[in-house]
Amino acid sequence: MPDAARHQPIAHPTRVIALLGLAAMAFSLAQTMVVPALSTLQTELHASGTAVTWTVTAYLLAAAVATPVVGRLGDMFGKQRLLIVALGAFTAGSVIAALADSITLIIVGRALQGVGGGIFPLCFAIVRDELPHARVATGIAVVSAIVGVGGGLGLVLGGVLLDHATWHWVFWAGAASGLVATVGAAIGIPESAVRTPGKVDVRGALVLGLGIALPLIAIANANTWGWGSASVLGLVAAGIVVLVGWVRLEQRTAEPIAHIPTLARPVVLLTNLASVLVGFGMFGAYVLIPQLLQASESTGYGFGYGATTSGLVMVPGAIAMLVLAPVSARLGRRFGGHVPLALGASLSALGLLLLGELHGSVLLVMLGFLINGSGIALAFAAMPNLIVGAVPAERTGEATGMNAVTRLIGSSLGTQITGAVLAGSVAGGVPTDHAFTTAFVVSAIGGLLAALLAAALPRLAGRASARIGDAATATSS
Repeated sequence: MPDAARHQPIAHPTRVIALLGLAAMAFSLAQTMVVPALSTLQTELHASGTAVTWTVTAYLLAAAVATPVVGRLGDMFGKQRLLIVALGAFTAGSVIAALADSITLIIVGRALQGVGGGIFPLCFAIVRDELPHARVATGIAVVSAIVGVGGGLGLVLGGVLLDHATWHWVFWAGAASGLVATVGAAIGIPESAVRTPGKVDVRGALVLGLGIALPLIAIANANTWGWGSASVLGLVAAGIVVLVGWVRLEQRTAEPIAHIPTLARPVVLLTNLASVLVGFGMFGAYVLIPQLLQASESTGYGFGYGATTSGLVMVPGAIAMLVLAPVSARLGRRFGGHVPLALGASLSALGLLLLGELHGSVLLVMLGFLINGSGIALAFAAMPNLIVGAVPAERTGEATGMNAVTRLIGSSLGTQITGAVLAGSVAGGVPTDHAFTTAFVVSAIGGLLAALLAAALPRLAGRASARIGDAATATSS
């Protein structure tokens, strides 16, 4: 369908952005709302630390597998329709976890919640299909930045519920937000007329999930098995082999879940790599800051805060994320999407470095997360706009879906690796101050590498365009 038809003005574009933002917020809140309750779940359900960590990882891993599948189904059968289905699965998973009486059942519920991750390619595609052209970049930026905003606010809400109710209400709150978002999508979001017939590459999605899961299992058990053990190294190597095989499988599949030539475009490839790195740093901060604030003062570095108070310390950073999302879109329109991505990744890394070296007072922690959150907002808002601008319109859902997958992979790695760093340096039953410093610095390295990738985007994209032009000239002659 031509762009002119695709961007016919709709009656209420602001309402559509708000409702899509509500859907994104429901999923994003649930990413971190469970984090303040992890120690409570471990104690009350008599679970191991590794099992409890999988309440976060299973959510992200399921989202990584479901996102491209749901995005593809939306292209085929209707984006609004699949948005309702994904939100319904998220709501059902929330109810299962709320009613659970074992850590295993909670992990099952969290995995079903993760299916809601498929909303992101659907949201981006709906924005591109339905909004006036002038509103597309801002709409995408707002929906994407809500990933970070919801992550920060989820910690606050989870802490409040844990302090004043029980852990069950963490999941009941997810069910309520999912239900409201589902109703809003059904009533207020138009169905896109744009369809891309085809088949769903379920095999490709499952192989991708396996390739992601194997290294995560290794990292989760590395402190127990040993980082240099045959089990850890073997699982990591197996994961790499599976992912390489997945690329070859997709190249031979008639209708793959991921179009490898599109993903190999320099802008798409580097943006996805940057998404892994920024997602890694974001979840590193989300896991580390609450634990730092809630650690006993007897540790010499902790503040002894409750879950509610530690969440409130992170509110300014969450607010900054929402405020800066439109700024990222404006910077991208004026200077190119690589500028807010590079700036955001740099700020994220700076905030994490400050948190690592200067966390002796609550004001310093608040400042560090404010800087980190500002960077996350700029970077997250820039990424999908870079992807949308670099791929054909008919591949928007697929390409933005894979971008969401890379961000989820980074988030999963951030959760597991920072948790492993803390668990590997325990004195008297609690992590050491040095372990927190190391974990923050490790997270910051991801942001710095993402900034370097973003800075290289224009040059590498230009080279690729030149090669394509040369090839076309040679062919025509």
